[in-house]
Amino acid sequence: MTTRSVTAIRPHLPRHVAVIGGGPAGLMAAEALAAAGMAVTVFDAMPSVGRKFLLAGRGGLNLTHGEALDTFLSRYGARRGVLEPMIRAFGPQALRDWAHGLGVETFVGSSGRVFPQEMKAAPLLRAWLARLRSAGVHFEVRHRWLGWADEPAGTRQLLRFSIPDGERRVEADAVLLALGGGSWAKFGSDGAWVPCLRALGVEVAELQPANCGFDVAAGWSTHFLTRFKGQPLKNVVGRLAATDGQCHERAGECLVSATGIEGGLIYALSTALRDTISARCQATLELDLAPGRSQQRLAAELARPRGSRSMASHLQGQAGIKGIKAALLRECLPQDAFDSPARLAAGIKSLPLTLTAARPLDEAISSAGGVRFEAVDDRLMLRARPGVFVAGEMLDWEAPTGGYLLTACFATGLAAARGLADWIVQTPADTA
Repeated sequence: MTTRSVTAIRPHLPRHVAVIGGGPAGLMAAEALAAAGMAVTVFDAMPSVGRKFLLAGRGGLNLTHGEALDTFLSRYGARRGVLEPMIRAFGPQALRDWAHGLGVETFVGSSGRVFPQEMKAAPLLRAWLARLRSAGVHFEVRHRWLGWADEPAGTRQLLRFSIPDGERRVEADAVLLALGGGSWAKFGSDGAWVPCLRALGVEVAELQPANCGFDVAAGWSTHFLTRFKGQPLKNVVGRLAATDGQCHERAGECLVSATGIEGGLIYALSTALRDTISARCQATLELDLAPGRSQQRLAAELARPRGSRSMASHLQGQAGIKGIKAALLRECLPQDAFDSPARLAAGIKSLPLTLTAARPLDEAISSAGGVRFEAVDDRLMLRARPGVFVAGEMLDWEAPTGGYLLTACFATGLAAARGLADWIVQTPADTA
């Protein structure tokens, strides 16, 4: 491998900033830094920027959520306190206004989720990149960050990048890292930055899958899997008695996967499920297959004589249970439970699924863990390396799907950029 000589990109004015990572957090930071008068170069390992952003928009780009802000903020769980000031500074309405400024109208769907009018991510990304380029932001793709070429000394940043024909070294006044978490490695978020920061003494919480599926103990039967793999289980409620002492409950739908269960309802419970499995080696998710009916009512209806009708017909006629729900009862309840209306009603209202493992990190929609907030100051600058700022999924927070992930990525990108701009104004150009 050849090593190119250092590219000096530190003219006296404007100061140069290297933004490493071309996802939503990095691009938002680049926009804010360019507006603050910085010379900005965005480096990305992929052949083009925004690849995971485009992937997120394949089924309709869920930008944010239209619910009340206090409810919105509650979705960030234990990290609400640290994220709240950033999201209040650039929250759901500000994000929609920003999109409108790019010529992309948005609407609130029936679920409260906010989408671009055209639903897709590509038009928004094209308009955004055009605006960034017109603002002077420069892009360097196929540049995989390898860390620093020197030991920390002042605020000097000498960066190493792997490029197709060898290695390149780049000098900058400050660095903003927005390399993502550890999910969907083929789109650039591979967590390869973790050992590099740990080597500096930065405390990084282990990356774990979030918004992910889970494996069912012993797996599904061949018969059930053949008929129902990929099928949605609609209008159900999931409940979990978690290790934190809380009873977590969500309504929605999920679907049968090859090894277990996944989908929106499961993603909403994934943090509690993952943490419970970590503590107990398994978690019992109870599914209510008939949320509109009480257990007592179901027991009475199922106790009615069925005559010559099959159990399947009886379940459908008396309890509205058919298809995948009926098959799931057969899969999870002992045979003799079908002889007792009371036991069958209890199974319909609280069907236990024993889950033993989250799906691998690379299959997850997002990741938990990352740079602990204790490792950065209130400007999101690394305490271990002055002049280096962190944003997006690299930070130790998580949120369910529904627009919360993207909103926090945009908000932390903007917050880190503002922190960097504030810091660099106070830092002499010749500090190195």
